Amino acid sequence: MLKNLLGKIPYSAELYSALRPGRPRTRYNLSQLAEALPTAVEQVRPYAQKPAAGRRIILFATLHYWVEQAAIIGLTLRGLGHDITIAYLPYGDWNKPVSNFDLRRQDIYTRQVLSPLKGLIKCVSLLDVPTAPELPPALAQAVETAAAFDTMYTLQVEDFERDSALYRLRLERNRAAALAALTILKDHPDTVLIPNGLVTELGIFYQVARQLNLLTVTYEFNDQREQIWLSQNNIVMQQSTDALWAARGQVPLTEPEREQIAGLENARTSAGKYGKGTRFWQDVASVGGEAQRAALGLDERPVVLLATNVLGDSLTLGRNVFTASMAEWIAKTVQYFAGRPDVQLVVRVHPGERLMKGPSSLDVIKAALPKLPAHIKLIPPLEKVNTYDLMEIAGLGLAYTTTVGMEMSMRGVPVILAGQTHYRGRGFTYDPATWEEYFATAGRLLSDLPAYRLSPAQVELAWNYAYRFFFDFPRPFPWRLMKFWNDLQEWPIARVLSVEGRTEFGKTFDYLSGQPLTWD
Repeated sequence: MLKNLLGKIPYSAELYSALRPGRPRTRYNLSQLAEALPTAVEQVRPYAQKPAAGRRIILFATLHYWVEQAAIIGLTLRGLGHDITIAYLPYGDWNKPVSNFDLRRQDIYTRQVLSPLKGLIKCVSLLDVPTAPELPPALAQAVETAAAFDTMYTLQVEDFERDSALYRLRLERNRAAALAALTILKDHPDTVLIPNGLVTELGIFYQVARQLNLLTVTYEFNDQREQIWLSQNNIVMQQSTDALWAARGQVPLTEPEREQIAGLENARTSAGKYGKGTRFWQDVASVGGEAQRAALGLDERPVVLLATNVLGDSLTLGRNVFTASMAEWIAKTVQYFAGRPDVQLVVRVHPGERLMKGPSSLDVIKAALPKLPAHIKLIPPLEKVNTYDLMEIAGLGLAYTTTVGMEMSMRGVPVILAGQTHYRGRGFTYDPATWEEYFATAGRLLSDLPAYRLSPAQVELAWNYAYRFFFDFPRPFPWRLMKFWNDLQEWPIARVLSVEGRTEFGKTFDYLSGQPLTWD
């Protein structure tokens, strides 16, 4: 209470910071940036002798780790000749309140750390930006939707109380960010560059930019080092591959490309890493489909594999087609199969749930079916079962947005999609638009599963699409968010701006700056 009061008194935070300089005793930490930034600035100066004649770019970041990366990305874009403004919010957490006093101190600390950028990059705190008087109705609705997404994402749920403290916090912060964004974007920069673009203030800044019809680029990272996902005038987490598929979907795979995607699938199947990846996709090596069938006590009746996503995950938010939520899809699907003892339903709960604090898909199933029939098998997130062994014995696949659906198609398994995922409508899945169509499709396929195995042409289409998604969609980029400072040591800005670095990453930085992203 005292800190909130002090935070409203002019210059109180400034005075305190002058008496006790340095980082506030909060989670907000820019110490690694403070150490690295002076050297990074000196590496850029030789490339920034002339006035910036490129595009006018506003790069927005919130939370200390995005602010750190924004400083390095902004410097690199300045070295490439662009006029850069970094707009930021000095939050350490998106889901916890912070006193006005601590927030102002974090802002002062951020300005101090970013001070070496003076003369090269303009830095603006949204806390200091005069806010617009009100939000247009469309943006007011976007703020509420964003707050709902933030709450679901934080709690890993798809249903929540709108009078909860978390929802009110996210509503307040998103509204404040939207009002400030309207002001700072009124000068209409050439490009607005935002990480993620879906959740927290990152998401609402994107919404404001698009409402103003500004060219907006969003970016995120996958599991591979030296790669980035990016999207122009779209939220990158929606993984829109429409333009890529239109340009390359009819181009046959070359033999080296086929070997590349086969190598990735083999690594994922055998619980190995691939390339510069940082992730094991399975916890246990494959034992083979029939061995797994015996281990699970499955008989010879057809197997239907339902693969879940994590509840409230950013890859499911806003992806509903005909369902109210993924949880509703799971509940109604298991209830349907409870009345189909002629087949065996195996529900593979996403292993990522072990890292989450929210409710499990198992809770959804228990509520929908208090007494589980013997022909429905549940694979909990901690169970050591290789998902690819389950694909081997599956006669039908059910998926929301997980890539497991695409990978089942690559094996010839017919797949019914319930969510708006990036591979929906590509010609190798069944894509119902209503509940009636969903259950009718399931009934039709279950009547003769062998007859509905994918044709060789459909399987080839699935392999082609998987290659495009895993190898063409990501762009080369030097620094991931995780292990960022290790990456910066390997690829310092001077190296990125060199002939070698521009050859490797130049086109990606062009796309980030707003030059049209093409897939020709």
